[in-house]
Amino acid sequence: MTNSFDRVINRRHTCSLKWDFMQQKLGVDGSNKLPMWVSDYDFQAPEAVLDIMQQRINHGIFGYAERDNDYYQAIINWYQSRHQLTIDQDWITTVHGVLPGLSVAIQMLTNIGDNVVIQTPGYGSFRKITELNDRVIIENPLIETNGHYCMDLTHLEHCFQQGAKVMIFCNPHNPVGRAWTTSEIIALATLCQQYNVWLLSDEIWGDLAMPNHSYHSLLSLPPALLQHTMVATAASKTFGLSSLRISNIMIPNTELREHFIRRLDAHGMDVFNSLAMCAATAAYTTSSQWLDDLISYLQANINLLSKFINTELPLLRFMPPEAGYLAWVDCRKLHLSDDELEQKLINAGIVPSMGIAFGSDGSGFIRLNLGCPQETLQLALEHLKLALTQ
Repeated sequence: MTNSFDRVINRRHTCSLKWDFMQQKLGVDGSNKLPMWVSDYDFQAPEAVLDIMQQRINHGIFGYAERDNDYYQAIINWYQSRHQLTIDQDWITTVHGVLPGLSVAIQMLTNIGDNVVIQTPGYGSFRKITELNDRVIIENPLIETNGHYCMDLTHLEHCFQQGAKVMIFCNPHNPVGRAWTTSEIIALATLCQQYNVWLLSDEIWGDLAMPNHSYHSLLSLPPALLQHTMVATAASKTFGLSSLRISNIMIPNTELREHFIRRLDAHGMDVFNSLAMCAATAAYTTSSQWLDDLISYLQANINLLSKFINTELPLLRFMPPEAGYLAWVDCRKLHLSDDELEQKLINAGIVPSMGIAFGSDGSGFIRLNLGCPQETLQLALEHLKLALTQ
């Protein structure tokens, strides 16, 4: 049965980072604010997933658990049917979230003081896990033209020539919403191979490509280009399972994969959450149509924001995302500082992610989470207009 995405569900007082922790994380009294920041959505997980999890809960025993054949086969079948991508079961390693997996990979593939490339504007946690591991960030800014972003491969080659050991790639990209094309990822992977740079690809948004756009995984690359690649995937963004903490890192290179598994063991990351495995297996097995319905709903929200900006806030510029439900909105024509822009929005009752948090080239932008019922989005748009026209 398809969820009713229009249903407004009260998430306050559920330990929700997005709804309950604005004061602790942002210094903002969120008791009467609409949170449009953290990138999780306000929809229940698919009913079929909830039913299977309830059966598992009713069993009542939650001892040590391991991945079974159903878990692996659900992933393999999903990528084959959904993305026409053949995954070898041996490639699949399982971690307690994409970021822990990327952090372990950074520790494994680099030494303290080594250079790691990230593209900006980019997901701030890539910077966090790199710098907290005492590695050095090299920024490869994306090129923006009238709201459309592309990679600067000439500059990226210069970054590699400085001795970078690893690149963290976001495919599709957070926050700008690009679903990179096959030619773009081939050019990127070829450059990494040429300079012997390990390519870590976060593909957690891949299932959420919007209609008329396609997700192209690095796992679709020619085999020769896969040997320097690790691809992080998860059901969490797709099906609303983020706090269950289970992700998969696909590693075609056998030696690299065995090394990674040893590092996971060294961190005690060799036991898996039985409810998380149950939920991911069920989601991949039962919920393809549910996802189609979700994507249609999110596209309608994107269209609503686009129309609203064009008619009510023409100084803003919004390029609809090719994947994901995050809106990257250019507010630079307002000629406000980032602090001034943020304060106007907060005073009007809306809490976005500020673009400056994604790197200096995000200054003047905001990121809005459109993963909510349309009633909530309509209210947020009223707040947005109030903030920027008074």
